[in-house]
Amino acid sequence: MDQLLSRRRLLSAGLSLPFVALAGCAGGLPAFGFEDAIRRLLTLSSQRAFAQLLTGEGFFRDEVARVQLPAEFGGSRVTSALALALGTSAVQDRLLRLVNDAASEAADAAAPIVYQSIRTMSIADAVSIVRGGPTAATDLLERAMGDAIVDAMFPEVGQALRIADSGIVNRVLRVATGIDFAGLQTDVSRKAAAGIYRAIGREEAAIRANPSSAGDPVLTGVFGLLR
Repeated sequence: MDQLLSRRRLLSAGLSLPFVALAGCAGGLPAFGFEDAIRRLLTLSSQRAFAQLLTGEGFFRDEVARVQLPAEFGGSRVTSALALALGTSAVQDRLLRLVNDAASEAADAAAPIVYQSIRTMSIADAVSIVRGGPTAATDLLERAMGDAIVDAMFPEVGQALRIADSGIVNRVLRVATGIDFAGLQTDVSRKAAAGIYRAIGREEAAIRANPSSAGDPVLTGVFGLLR
């Protein structure tokens, strides 16, 4: 219950950001800048992405964000009988669900950092971002954040993997595939961060394609003019 409430608070905090920052800006284009529109676009895109990813199987069920297993789980290093067992579909499915569940748990730590970055990041050429490709704003956010999402998710991924450890994660990985726990933790954290950006980018592209669907007069005004 505490975890659920925490996630609801994160989403609620994100929902309030654009309206607090841009209150009174919906009267027309002269009343606000393109930077404000970009921040609002990114905030709404992030809200929608995290609403999906902050669920028990959010990453696993999302084809865009899903974390794939390391190549070593089925590559040329799989030679022993134990490693071959890891390559079976039943075990791989179990491991795939485990790493994606860990990503969903760790996304809690990424959400507030994303919202804070959207509030504070520098936007040097807002016009080019507004007129850019379908994920131009998300690409800018990813560049601005660097490894911040990975760093935030790393300890949370490790904790989630340990809690869910069924004996495969800690005792088998190194022997069977050459990957230790820390290596898997790093791999999942980086892939989960990339999945978050892809999910945000997907939502951004959808809003750009149909600005009125956002229900936001600022986004409709700015991006609707470019259609």
